[in-house]
Amino acid sequence: MSAREKVLIIDDDPFFLKVLSDAFTESGFAVATAVNGKDGVDAYLSHEPGVVISDLIMPQMGGVSTCLEISRLAGAREPIIILLTSMFNEAPHEHSVPEMGARVHISKSTKPVDIVIIVEQLLDRKKYDAHRSEEY
Repeated sequence: MSAREKVLIIDDDPFFLKVLSDAFTESGFAVATAVNGKDGVDAYLSHEPGVVISDLIMPQMGGVSTCLEISRLAGAREPIIILLTSMFNEAPHEHSVPEMGARVHISKSTKPVDIVIIVEQLLDRKKYDAHRSEEY
C-alpha cells in the first residue's frame, strides 16, 4: 500500500481517533483526521481522500449529515464512505445503496487492524471494478 492512498478519519473520541489513525499510518496510508463533522467536511475538501471513515454520533454535525455532505461535494468522484457506530455490534455490513450516507457500516468495537483490512479490500475492489468497466 503506497502512502498515496489517503484516508480521512472523523471522530470526536481522541483515543479512538489516535488508535485508528496509527493503524492506517502503520499500514502505509496517508491519514488526515477531524474531530467533528464540520471539520471533517473541510478536511475532505482540503485532502480529497479516497476513503472517509466517520463516527455516527458527533458534535456540530453528526455522521449521517457529514457523509451525505461529503458525498454531495464529491459528485462522481465519490470516495469510499464508511460509517462507524457503537449502536450495533454486528459484523461489518455493505449496502447496495448508501444508508445513512454510507454504503459500509462497521461497528466501533471492530479491531482497528480489521478496519484497515476492510478498507484495503474495498479499495482493491474499487480499482478492479474501474479496470473492468474500462474494458467494456
